[in-house]
Amino acid sequence: MTHAPRLIAHRGLSAQAPENTLAAVRAAHDAGIDWVELDVQLLGDGTPVIWHDHDVRRCSDGRGRLGDLTLAEAKRLDAGGWFGEAFAGEPMASLVQMLELLDELDMGLNLELKVNRGRDPKALVEGVLPVLLEAQPVARLIVSSFDARALDHARRHARPDCLPLGLLLERVPRDWASRCEAIDAYTVHTDWRRLRAARAGEITRAGYPLLCYTANDPLAFASRWQWGVSGVISDDPTRFEAHA
Repeated sequence: MTHAPRLIAHRGLSAQAPENTLAAVRAAHDAGIDWVELDVQLLGDGTPVIWHDHDVRRCSDGRGRLGDLTLAEAKRLDAGGWFGEAFAGEPMASLVQMLELLDELDMGLNLELKVNRGRDPKALVEGVLPVLLEAQPVARLIVSSFDARALDHARRHARPDCLPLGLLLERVPRDWASRCEAIDAYTVHTDWRRLRAARAGEITRAGYPLLCYTANDPLAFASRWQWGVSGVISDDPTRFEAHA
């Protein structure tokens, strides 16, 4: 089973490289961070790619919805120039390409099943999990999602010992435990700013590793370690190395 990571680079080392790219993962590795959090979605032709938004405007030189693109069209986009000249020409990464890089670098992956409005969570799970489970060792994998349908379908696809699932929440609700039980979750992930000590205590006493996103100030985050938080997801987790 996966050992819950302490430091995770949010969308790769996104403070220093364009998010969700091969370059951002290499930057995390070069900085000594061995886990990354990435987003996965499907293109219009069904290809799984590493991408966060429903469209390509913010993080590329193109326009249009991700779900309308083919892989050939997506590969023509510059997904790095918006971040800085040094990254001009950085391509959108397919899931296969990213998994090959993670294997090469021996890195862990928290993969978020990103279900944007109008997209099919079951199609995403079915397009992603066979590829993912074939390539990524279970000891270096957590799959998370805000979408309950995606998590439920993922659990139907694979047992807990083959697929560690993370319940991803903005704020931990009162029924968090039943939600975890419904999918046999391994971890709980939540916004560090909305977490309260009492709720953190409930989660950790129940035996669930608790991961918090997206924290970038180690001093402001310090009390969360005292609450029993297992790991932090940060744009620059190197800032936490002296505090974690």
